[in-house]
Amino acid sequence: MMWAVLAFMSAALLGCYDFFKKVSLKDNSVLAVLFLNTLFSALIFMPFILLSHTGVISHGALYVPSVGWGVHLLLMLKAVIVLSSWLCGYIGLKHLPITIVSPIQSTRPVLVLLGALLLFGESLNGFQWTGVIIAMVSVFLLGRSSKREGIDFVSNRWVAFVVLAALFGAVSALYDKYLMRSMEPILVQSWFNLYQCVLMGGIVLLMNVFSGRQRERKFQWRWAILMISLFLAMADFCYFSALSQDGAFIAVVSMIRRGSVVVSFLFGALLLREKNLKSKAFDILLILIGLLFLYLGSK
Repeated sequence: MMWAVLAFMSAALLGCYDFFKKVSLKDNSVLAVLFLNTLFSALIFMPFILLSHTGVISHGALYVPSVGWGVHLLLMLKAVIVLSSWLCGYIGLKHLPITIVSPIQSTRPVLVLLGALLLFGESLNGFQWTGVIIAMVSVFLLGRSSKREGIDFVSNRWVAFVVLAALFGAVSALYDKYLMRSMEPILVQSWFNLYQCVLMGGIVLLMNVFSGRQRERKFQWRWAILMISLFLAMADFCYFSALSQDGAFIAVVSMIRRGSVVVSFLFGALLLREKNLKSKAFDILLILIGLLFLYLGSK
């Protein structure tokens, strides 16, 4: 059950991460915020790589082993997938309420579930299936309530970006399960964060050279940008640690992790004063019920 506890810890930290993303992106450059996020994340893990390489750290959970180029190529691919999800997600979050974005992202585990069934042969019990179905119903209801804010899930382009982010995120989760079969969590987290920073730096450089849009270059520093990286680092560490344990189901871990919507919803309601909270609260309640069934099914 330790893997489930780690998954719930990751979910709580992700909810805080979503809130700080929303605060950071308000009237701010998406590319600049995302680049700083990848930079700070890389700086958090760079000391572990250096200390492991020099022998200061020689074992334990923070030891980053030396690996060949074949493994590095796999981690580079991980960085590309995650960065694609982040770019789409950040763009959508900048233009949509967090109380809508987070529940859309909660559909990711449904896609992960399908992949887990097909690729890894995972099978869920009755409680877990009930949780998945309840979560799907809550997303349908969310689409109805969002129209009261003038947001149509079908035609709104920002919703499309969030949906793409969820798709890339599902691919990333399934890829994580594959990587965790043979790699240590700290190895994956350290190197893919470093590669993400390099890739994002290249994207920002190209955009500054070829783009003439001055508005997107507007940037204002906020301490919330640093908090994005800190909470994401902690959330991912719990997540990778959960996946590396025996008996962990990626379908269940991913669904629990999307429970972060509860934390981000509370931030959106209490601090950001977002709209139409009463109907959204019912959707959140359904998600909580779904998580309860997943917890009971994982005992």
